[in-house]
Amino acid sequence: MKLTIINKLVLGFAAVITITSCAKKLDLYPQNDLTPATTYATAAGYKSVLAKVYGGLATTGNAGPAGASDIQGLDEGSQSPFIRGFFNAQELPTDEAIVSWDDQTIKDFHGLKWTSSDPFLLGLYSRLIYNVTIGNEYLREATDDKLASRNITGADATDIKKSRAEVRFLRAFNYWAMMDLFGKTTFITETDLIGAALPAQKNRADLFTYIETELKAIDADLAPAKTIEYGRVDQAAAWALLARIYLNANVYTGTQRYTDAITYAKKAIAAGYVLKPGYAKLFMADNDKQKDEFIYAINCDGSRTKSYGNTTFLVHAAAGDDFNDYGVGGGWYGYRTTKEFTNLFADKTGATDQRAMFTNLAKADITNVGDFAQGVHVKKFRNIRSDGLPVSDAQNRDFADIDFPVFRLAEMYLIYAEAHLRSGAGGDAATALDYINKLRFRAYGESYGPSNIGRLNASDLTLQTVLDERGRELYWEGHRRTDLIRYGLLTTNTYLWQWKGGVANGTGADTKYNIFPIPATVRTANSNLEQNAGY
Repeated sequence: MKLTIINKLVLGFAAVITITSCAKKLDLYPQNDLTPATTYATAAGYKSVLAKVYGGLATTGNAGPAGASDIQGLDEGSQSPFIRGFFNAQELPTDEAIVSWDDQTIKDFHGLKWTSSDPFLLGLYSRLIYNVTIGNEYLREATDDKLASRNITGADATDIKKSRAEVRFLRAFNYWAMMDLFGKTTFITETDLIGAALPAQKNRADLFTYIETELKAIDADLAPAKTIEYGRVDQAAAWALLARIYLNANVYTGTQRYTDAITYAKKAIAAGYVLKPGYAKLFMADNDKQKDEFIYAINCDGSRTKSYGNTTFLVHAAAGDDFNDYGVGGGWYGYRTTKEFTNLFADKTGATDQRAMFTNLAKADITNVGDFAQGVHVKKFRNIRSDGLPVSDAQNRDFADIDFPVFRLAEMYLIYAEAHLRSGAGGDAATALDYINKLRFRAYGESYGPSNIGRLNASDLTLQTVLDERGRELYWEGHRRTDLIRYGLLTTNTYLWQWKGGVANGTGADTKYNIFPIPATVRTANSNLEQNAGY
């Protein structure tokens, strides 16, 4: 992808030694001989650490793709990455993804039967806390006093001070993932002295307040929307995250915040982003060209951010014998989707909806979860450039150049529509309908298809319509579990899909599976951590 400071520098950074002691009992963090005095001695050193703060969402260590892991004791490729772990947690428990592999407990996700000893959950929890810890370290070392003591002045000092707001955003983002997935979490900031005491725990409602407060506090310090280097966060990213948490506030806190969801979705929408023609281009190897739609994307580069757990995973795991069509040198024969999910495209949209990037539809029925030949194959992420030029890893095609979209304009449209339908103030039905129809207009190739089949009328605008449209527009981007929980559909019998709950035709599951457990190993290391109910 576009070579920004983030993916240029991320592999050159080694984590400072002071972070290693925060989880010695877990043996999660590697030791090295660097200290703050050497790492932060120059402005270039600060840039390298800033790249690592961003890079923790795309990479798993300092060597890439493996060999110098941030988190030891777990498989670096499958258990400690952010994107891969987040995908497993957000997509595998739903109708959007099912896996054929027998890797340890991976099938438990779709079966809604995981436990607190699950190694994939331990890896995801550890990754998120590791990312927070790296951010905290940067903030401790980027104060005015520290900069002055190192004779870092002028434009260099100004840039570093500005970057503090970016790091605070990224910390809040990691805490949002913890809040959404685990509810309770280990809680540490830059004011907590490492090793001085066991970290405290914050519950879900308190995390919500913390994230909301942080995002509002940094608003004036973040770069104005669309004025900062691609791949870095700005004001619009903070607005987008606020809109997202407000849409789900009733789940997180028990209090509805739909009016606030509309307010911040409108701010992000008004920031100047546009829908780009050609939905498929959003997920190709040169999707940085679609940056006018991306509010924030995690940069992935096949040469500089090599990992088995970023978008490289999304391409390889979905590919089989047809791996050439995915732009990679081989398929992993792993992930596909269910026939119930693809039925969303057969309702009113039909086969002309260009977002239905599926193959193997003739073998949609899954009687054997372990048989990759059964189930609908997803061809959404492809390591192929839209302009026909080779990818950066052209010779081997082992690693993907596809950036991972975290916030897109399309999501803001959908948040506005749903929040309005849930009686949030500040929006209107005509605008909500227009936003949904804009997505459908693109989906049909800058038209509404034959006989305007894709155009919705006012009477079509319902909460179910919005949920279905979120599925069609945002699938495999890490939204589905959260959406189904918000609609009361993840664990109930109201909506079933194949092998939900571990049963061929699907079944409901215990409501405790609406949230993941705090990993047992983490609780053993920290007696301050309480477990979620039912685990």
